[in-house]
Amino acid sequence: MASESKPSVPLTLPVLPLDDEVVLPGMVVPLDLSDNDVRAAVEAAQAAVRGGGKPRVLLVPRVDGTYAGTGVLGIVEQVGRLSDGDPGALIRGIGRVRIGAGTTGPGGALWVEGTVVEETAPDPLPGAVAELVTEYKALATSWLKKRGAWQVVDRVQQIDGVGALADNSGYSPFLTVEQKVALLETTDPVARLKLATAQLREHLAEQDVAETIAKDVQEGVDKQQREFLLRRQLEAVRKELRELNGEKDGEESDDYRARVEAADLPESVREAALKEVDKLERSSDQSPEGSWIRTWLDTVLELPWNERTEDRYDIQGAKAVLDAEHAGLEDVKERITEYLAVRKRRAERGLGVVGGRRGGAVLALVGPPGVGKTSLGESVAHAMGRKFVRVALGGVRDEAEIRGHRRTYVGALPGRIVRAVKEAGSMNPVVLLDEIDKVGSDFRGDPAAALLEVLDPAQNHTFRDHYLEVELDLSDVVFLATANVLEAIPEALLDRMELVRLDGYTEDEKVVIARDHLLPRQLERAGLETGEVTIDEAALRKLAGEYTREAGVRTLERAVARLLRKVTAQHELGDRELPFTVTPEDLRDLIGRPHHVPESAQDPAERRTAVPGVATGLAVTGAGGDVLFVEASLADPETGGAGLTLTGQLGDVMKESAQIALSFLRSHGAELELPVTGLKDRGVHIHFPAGAVPKDGPSAGITMTTALASLLSGRLVRTDVAMTGEVSLTGRVLPIGGLKQKLLAAHRAGITTVVIPKRNEADLDDVPAEVLEKLEVHPVTDVRQVLEIALAPAEIPVTVAA
Repeated sequence: MASESKPSVPLTLPVLPLDDEVVLPGMVVPLDLSDNDVRAAVEAAQAAVRGGGKPRVLLVPRVDGTYAGTGVLGIVEQVGRLSDGDPGALIRGIGRVRIGAGTTGPGGALWVEGTVVEETAPDPLPGAVAELVTEYKALATSWLKKRGAWQVVDRVQQIDGVGALADNSGYSPFLTVEQKVALLETTDPVARLKLATAQLREHLAEQDVAETIAKDVQEGVDKQQREFLLRRQLEAVRKELRELNGEKDGEESDDYRARVEAADLPESVREAALKEVDKLERSSDQSPEGSWIRTWLDTVLELPWNERTEDRYDIQGAKAVLDAEHAGLEDVKERITEYLAVRKRRAERGLGVVGGRRGGAVLALVGPPGVGKTSLGESVAHAMGRKFVRVALGGVRDEAEIRGHRRTYVGALPGRIVRAVKEAGSMNPVVLLDEIDKVGSDFRGDPAAALLEVLDPAQNHTFRDHYLEVELDLSDVVFLATANVLEAIPEALLDRMELVRLDGYTEDEKVVIARDHLLPRQLERAGLETGEVTIDEAALRKLAGEYTREAGVRTLERAVARLLRKVTAQHELGDRELPFTVTPEDLRDLIGRPHHVPESAQDPAERRTAVPGVATGLAVTGAGGDVLFVEASLADPETGGAGLTLTGQLGDVMKESAQIALSFLRSHGAELELPVTGLKDRGVHIHFPAGAVPKDGPSAGITMTTALASLLSGRLVRTDVAMTGEVSLTGRVLPIGGLKQKLLAAHRAGITTVVIPKRNEADLDDVPAEVLEKLEVHPVTDVRQVLEIALAPAEIPVTVAA
């Protein structure tokens, strides 16, 4: 059964306007009489009272100057002073009044006619309305308890009327004026209670959300405050410990953000560093990620991102430095001089950076051990006025050694290239990649492949290390890679480098190096002063020629050191007076007999070529050029079978050369006047002494042909002749490689006549002039010319094929 409301008799009352406020029936409110409209309404109501009743006014909400259509009949209970001392009136709301037309009345107030709206609620209450009453009381009780208004809870629970319960929400401070006006104008008690319940439910939901947010914020603030206090306490404890251990506080701040912002970093690097700082600030001290980020930030901040040394553009001075520190090696000296001259011209014309790239250089110094490749790198840096860093690549098998480890690994570090730049303290050092041909590869990757980007001038301005993960500009770095064996360097890597060969020193250069560089250094190491021991130049020449036989000078330096140690020991024992000059005659007594006596200096009967079938060839090894002997013999037809036997650890190419040499002689023996008919039934054995050393290559072809021709003809091979060249089945002499190293080896061994392929004649320009002066070089195109030069005239009858 629905509740009902019916109009009553009209009333004429003075209007008491309420600006931005609403009073509902049942509410008791104090009003300030200092307001003119309020005072006029109360005074008019008092003047209209007859018979001792209480004054009555019509409380009407006025929102933005507009009166509501429904007001509340109010009784002025008391007029007096408010708590702040101002005059006021206490008014109680009685019931709703529907406002009608305006009228006149005593006083200055506005009088209107109105009709009291009487409300009736069903009795007993239906189930739905009773549930609504219960829900409202529960919601109101919950809200009051949160505010701590326990004394009001009982009063709300005692309200029985549906309309009175809804009007009680007029005391709620969270309701807006519009919401209270809606309650005032809803005359149906049940509808009004539904509206009040919905408003209270909505407010409690918003309050729950606000409390949850406030709780979360407070917990976060409390955690930050606790963490801040603990960090300050930790800093204080660390400071006390440092003072207790006698350590001073470092000037460097632990505030990484300030350090990053103060550092001179490229913009992209700065952004990456600030992101890591944000992660660090969000992580806790117990998180392992914090230590990883700190290590990464320390590495980034220690790198010299914008530090560069000024190049020394004194070209004459740079050349003088190179000449003073290294004898010979003209090719690499010229290349460095060219590089500095071009850099100077580019700098003068404002072409220092083109397309993000600078003018770096990538050189590969390839040569035998001991020729000064490693020490040359330091001299280059000295000549250019740059920092020098050496990176040893020998035996490196892990690709991460070059590119660095990912930061996800414990103990991750940047690669050797980044560490080299960090160690140098500048972005344009001279980096020596030592022993690049000794780099290996396994399941962890190929370091040589990782070097492709480092050594590519078109790519290395954006090099990315796996640890840093930011671009590093290596385009201004001068890379010098050293290697002993050119074939061991991957072709793609070699293509990115400019090749400079260091083929070894002549005997004259070795004497100069020993006199100007090795001897002063070894005098200091032996504790001798300059002038106390002097080594005659002839003694140095004998040391270089007969006591050592190498492309470099390491063994020569050891021989000089041994000589000085021997003299020093004899002086300490009283057997030698200082100063002392070492002559060639003193060498045998001091350090023993020579180890490398030239074949030409030996007794003719003791020479290797003193019998037919032995020829002298030239070869290139990892230690430079060397002399190679070839021995050939024929088996007795009764004891040995036919065929070719090869010994001396020969490679496939060299075995094929032996087959070619034998086939040529069999097919052209009659033309060469050689008794080759016996070759059908007799076995041929070719041996290369030093059988423990592997040998391969085609350049011993004419040497084997000459040895076999000597064996068949019985003519000796000239002792002073050495040869190199590939042979074909038609007897053509084909070109070979490493001619300069081979001629240097022939010169060291005392050879005076060398046979080379005609097509290698242009390579003689690379051979030092002093070596060519002492060698008689014969360029040939056919094996027949070789035999004419190499074979001595026949002195014994030819009986081999008898």
